[in-house]
Amino acid sequence: MHPLLKLPLTLTFGLLASQAAMAETLPKAVQQMEAKGVKIKGSFDAPNGLRGYAAEYQNRGMALYLTPDGKHVLVGSLFDEQGQDLSEAPLEKLVYAPMSKEVWAKMEKTAWIADGKADAPRVVYLFSDPNCPYCNMFWQQARPWVESGKVQLRHIMVGIIREDSPGKSAALLASNDPVKALLKHESAGKASSLKALEKIPAAVQSKLDGNQALMEELGLAATPAIFYLDEQQQLQTQQGAPRPEMLGKILGKR
Repeated sequence: MHPLLKLPLTLTFGLLASQAAMAETLPKAVQQMEAKGVKIKGSFDAPNGLRGYAAEYQNRGMALYLTPDGKHVLVGSLFDEQGQDLSEAPLEKLVYAPMSKEVWAKMEKTAWIADGKADAPRVVYLFSDPNCPYCNMFWQQARPWVESGKVQLRHIMVGIIREDSPGKSAALLASNDPVKALLKHESAGKASSLKALEKIPAAVQSKLDGNQALMEELGLAATPAIFYLDEQQQLQTQQGAPRPEMLGKILGKR
């Protein structure tokens, strides 16, 4: 399963041809699929007179195959006699790769707090709640990579776990030095003295709202939700504190 299938996304992506131009040339059978909510992202060659279409439906990649008569559409994966999935590469190119770039760009624009050097060669994003023990666990796990300058964690602050979570996230974002405030909070663990803001300034509330909106857009319901680029620069996600054997994949070589 492609890692992004874990995320119900509702994003629209540009393709080699515009959707408007594509709509003019789509066969009627494929247009009928669009009428059912399928979003056509591009087309590709397929064997034996079939025409392939890469699509997104209910936030997942989908391959469509138009029959040679142009009147029927098959939905699903197509395998050759060697067992190779002929749908995989087109879906990666036309659906998942643009999706990865779009999600990463959206996270860059959120209100995050840096943990680690700005010039660290690897960046990892995580949606983080100040009351989340598993966020703190991942923070502890990442110390060797962060302290060696190899990784910068970017905490996208949200407030979902307890009633005072939004106020605590706001306190971190509104601090004179959010980086130091986050370090103090995470270092203390359960003994943290971080106090929630009783009245959140409008500007800070706007940042929290933006972070929360992206979290909901991505269909995430728990923290930490971790995002990183693998060795092929493809977006991967880890929900919850990772197992020790996953740390190298997320954070790179120690």
